[in-house]
Amino acid sequence: MSIFNVELKKVVDDTYDIEIGYNLSDTLVSDLENGLAGKIKKFAVITDTNVRDPYALPICEKIKHAGYSVDLFVFPAGEKSKSRETKAKIEDAMLKKGYRRDCCIIAVGGGGKTAIDTPLATNTIGLFNQPQKVYIDIAAWKTLPQRQMASGMAETIKHACLGSEDMFEFIEENLDDIYSFKKFACEYIAENNCRIKYNVVMKDEREAGLRETLNLGHTVGRAIETVSDYKLLHGEALSIGMAAQALMSARLGYMSEEQAERVIKLYERAGLPTRIPDYIDREELVKKLYTDKKVRDGKLRFVLQKGIGATVEFAPGVYAKPIEESLAREIIMEL
Repeated sequence: MSIFNVELKKVVDDTYDIEIGYNLSDTLVSDLENGLAGKIKKFAVITDTNVRDPYALPICEKIKHAGYSVDLFVFPAGEKSKSRETKAKIEDAMLKKGYRRDCCIIAVGGGGKTAIDTPLATNTIGLFNQPQKVYIDIAAWKTLPQRQMASGMAETIKHACLGSEDMFEFIEENLDDIYSFKKFACEYIAENNCRIKYNVVMKDEREAGLRETLNLGHTVGRAIETVSDYKLLHGEALSIGMAAQALMSARLGYMSEEQAERVIKLYERAGLPTRIPDYIDREELVKKLYTDKKVRDGKLRFVLQKGIGATVEFAPGVYAKPIEESLAREIIMEL
């Protein structure tokens, strides 16, 4: 028997820019021409059915006009598409078009996860892979249906709850301006969303501890989203999950009842639900909690708020607390 040591020491710089602005498709093409993707000349634009016509098709035309080879790959919009089946279909379609490792993917749409869902767990199968650049085009927000805009606000309010009381108060005071697409308000939430997530991910890229705080509200929220058979948008389900964790945090003494009520009221003002729809079987929902990726050794674990603008660190580097099923059930039955 022998051991052969494979030495592959390397330093990887995953630094990238996030550009926040307006009508950024021309900026994207200019960046490609200036070497953003190196010498790559073939691009796969991947998007969903909601985003294809207003954004992805014009981007493809501009990339093609700049002299590059480009193909568009489209999957059905909605959380159901985060599956092995959808992933395989896109991979097969790309292979048939001759895409190999010397090509580049441009993802058009929202989302920061490179992971898929299965019946047993959400966002667990995947990889940690950083982009070359991210473009946040505020002009695109104006084209969103109000329901989609509100759904996005659910994550924005969540970020404020876990990372910035100042941001929470800004949203309380300027929600109408955000929904009216006032420049100062939209730029503020775009920049602060990025800042709060960056402050977490830069310290814990691979979710060893601190990054679990970004899962605030998702234990119940993800379960509701699935049990509703995706009748609820992600942000709508998250809003109910945030109401649940706020009530739980108050009950366990990590925030006051008044603070919990502020969280719930802000979600309601944003046009989001905070109560579980009657068509959802609450016992089935309790069972579904156990597919959450934070579960350890069969025990439910929750990220909880510490007042407004922070989460509880239960021990050094530990941000999720084991919770008895009886308490989770009690909260669910109340909502």
